[in-house]
Amino acid sequence: MLNKSAKYLLVLPVLLVASPALAVCPICTVAVVAGLGLSRYLGIDDTVSGLWIGALILATVLWTIIWFNKKGWRFVGRDVLILLTWYSLVVGPLFYYEIIGHPLNKIWGIDKLILGILVGSLSFAATEWLDQFMRKQHPENKAHFKLQKVILPICGLLIFSLIFYLITR
Repeated sequence: MLNKSAKYLLVLPVLLVASPALAVCPICTVAVVAGLGLSRYLGIDDTVSGLWIGALILATVLWTIIWFNKKGWRFVGRDVLILLTWYSLVVGPLFYYEIIGHPLNKIWGIDKLILGILVGSLSFAATEWLDQFMRKQHPENKAHFKLQKVILPICGLLIFSLIFYLITR
């Protein structure tokens, strides 16, 4: 068994060669995870939880694409394959454990988690696009305000969370 300092020495090389993926701000992704955990803990409806799950999946897809780009791994259909893989890895187990697909867990004829994941993903994508659009309107492609890349996606998710909360309460 390794002592504590030996364990740190084993991790050190990984930390020295690891480089951050900057597709989506890591702070934003942490906020998405925190929001998901909080909503499940508080017993908030699955549509709201699904919003945060969808945003988290899309953030992971974007991080993976950037990581593949940095490695120079490019091939036909790569981005679609990454997207399908990540969504399957999350949604598949939810189907398997019957968290998705319960006949009484629907809104407008659609499973609440699936609807939330879809709307959350679209909201996250739209606010990422908005961030890029706003930067192009600003001199030197800079943000208009501090933490713009974090605030826009979180605000989009919070707005849809409030809307779904009011619809499903």
